[in-house]
Amino acid sequence: MKWVDTLEIAETLDETHPDIDPAIIRFTQLRELVMALPGFDDDAARCGERILEAIQQAWIDERA
Repeated sequence: MKWVDTLEIAETLDETHPDIDPAIIRFTQLRELVMALPGFDDDAARCGERILEAIQQAWIDERA
């Protein structure tokens, strides 16, 4: 997975962290969770606020 795979990342986060509310997660925590996902292989420097917002929104939508 790369940072641009927002839907796949959100689905994986939802499966691996059902105890976390994606609506209130801090971006710093979200970034760490994404980088720790199995199969995630991208440079941390390529991540910005816009990507984290997209991942967070996709994760919220996944819960709905």
